Amino acid sequence: MSTRKFCLAILSSGDATGYEIRKTAQEGHFSHFIEASYGSIYPSLAKMEQEGLVTWREETSSGKPSRKIYSITQAGRDAFVQELTETPVEDLFRSPFLLLALYSRWVGGEFITREIDRRIEHLELKIGGMKHQVELCNDPASAWTLEYGITTLSASLNYLKMNRSKLERIASERVSHAQAAE
Repeated sequence: MSTRKFCLAILSSGDATGYEIRKTAQEGHFSHFIEASYGSIYPSLAKMEQEGLVTWREETSSGKPSRKIYSITQAGRDAFVQELTETPVEDLFRSPFLLLALYSRWVGGEFITREIDRRIEHLELKIGGMKHQVELCNDPASAWTLEYGITTLSASLNYLKMNRSKLERIASERVSHAQAAE
């Protein structure tokens, strides 16, 4: 998903600052779709403003710096719907944990055991948070999307729990970097 489409999605739900958009990307219910940085959000907002897809107003508070509050325009809503009707690209799956698993023999069994425990804890927390979001959710489409994510993460968690010993066994056959290069 492009940062543009992501920003339009968030703004279609209500006005927001660039900071709020970034925060939603990190911890809101939009955090499951894209990772967006300030370095991609602000240029995207500026370009969309030039294209007439968003507008902004300045909000001032005493003792605080002024803030730009962005709003989606009707042209922005139309562009968002148009982008939604395009066939999405393949889902991206990147996992630093899988890179660690691939090189588990380089780091050894004890380290892998600790990292598997951390990964399980992370997945359980993530799933728990998403289940909580479902309980609070009033929108059927949002609930369905969260349940899909829960199912996907649960499959990962179950695989890890059922197959951790296999990876721990592989990691226990530790090799040096030099051996691995041979």
